[in-house]
Amino acid sequence: SPPGLLLLTSFLLHVKQDRASPARLVCDNRLIQKYIAEAKDMEKRVGQCQALPALSCPAVLPLVDFTFQQWKSKSNETKRREILCDLALLVGAAAGAQGQVRDECGARQLGQLYRHANSFFLLLQTFSWEAGHWEPSCSPHSVEQTHITSIFLTYRQLVQGKLRFFFYDLAKNLCK
Repeated sequence: SPPGLLLLTSFLLHVKQDRASPARLVCDNRLIQKYIAEAKDMEKRVGQCQALPALSCPAVLPLVDFTFQQWKSKSNETKRREILCDLALLVGAAAGAQGQVRDECGARQLGQLYRHANSFFLLLQTFSWEAGHWEPSCSPHSVEQTHITSIFLTYRQLVQGKLRFFFYDLAKNLCK
């Protein structure tokens, strides 16, 4: 997928040979703004699809809202793990919804959201400040939704909120 591939390619172009460094990726604020615009565009396009059915098996979506004070008090590793948990739920929700949607427009948009969310998921797994790898044993706060558009809304809110502030926090330390 060109957009998902673009995200992964932009990351790989900014990786130092000896170890992964998110520095260049997060230092260019235009990239996160581009991802926010893409999330808004996907949300708008799925809203234009005709007659999207309610999901017979509800999508489990993360609750991605947060208070700025709470966010500031967390370590970058805690923030990363929280976003990974949110993305894991979103990737699962998009995959589950894809199996229930017969409409070409809706299926295409879900496929794109799946690829974008999964690219961020894979990307954030490479950023680690603690020993060990991320384990998918997290239990984020979640809600079940039967509206396909809720998946896109949650993704946009995640990219506009936690992910944007996470990149901003990383940039403060890495972009001097």
